[in-house]
Amino acid sequence: MLKDIPQLVVENIVIAVVMEPGDDDAMVWNVYLVNLYDQKIEGVLVSSKGYGSFEGRDVKTTVLRHLIGELDPKDYAKIEPIMPDVFGLNNEYWVSFYLDKKMYDKKYIFLPESIKEEFFTIIPVLKKKGVMIR
Repeated sequence: MLKDIPQLVVENIVIAVVMEPGDDDAMVWNVYLVNLYDQKIEGVLVSSKGYGSFEGRDVKTTVLRHLIGELDPKDYAKIEPIMPDVFGLNNEYWVSFYLDKKMYDKKYIFLPESIKEEFFTIIPVLKKKGVMIR
């Protein structure tokens, strides 16, 4: 029965988009996963995709899957670089992981035009400016 399935809520995971200097000192955008739990999370898998409308036509990006593995408490991992060309789309990150031998998952969606400097905040643990969803 549905009432027997535990409703596990993800509270302390952040997905953040940060603008920072790249290898050649040019500014690049990167997506990070931040673990705010006081425990290590394991079996971390993130899938990402973009979708929406561009110039009057429906657009979908390729689905990418990233195996992070383990992430220590109060630590972060870079998921992927992101191109500003897709900021006009919905950018979805589906995160799943194990905590205390229970599986958690949550979908994070950056809405079109939500990745802008005017929405920057200091990302916890990462200590860089960017846009985040908790």
